[in-house]
Amino acid sequence: MDFNVSKLIEEYGFPTLAVGGLIYLVYYVWKWSTEEIDPVLSTAKKSVISLIDRVRMHDNDLIRLDEKIDTVRRLRGEKIDHEARRAKEEINKNGEH
Repeated sequence: MDFNVSKLIEEYGFPTLAVGGLIYLVYYVWKWSTEEIDPVLSTAKKSVISLIDRVRMHDNDLIRLDEKIDTVRRLRGEKIDHEARRAKEEINKNGEH
């Protein structure tokens, strides 16, 4: 069987052969994408999900640390205010005598 493009075009017509070629092209791209791209995308999705979970975990840690820092600042501020009041009272007490 001799493969001659001009005889095929003469027998079936160019549009028919062009449609056959496009169908093969679509099949080739579909097969390539499902065999080559899908596994890579699946791995990438897992990596992205893992990274998102880590970012959320670090965000929660930062929120907790911020709350702790605010609490320490507030408690230190109250302690400093208390010590300042006590020092003023002591100065006033010593100043009156």
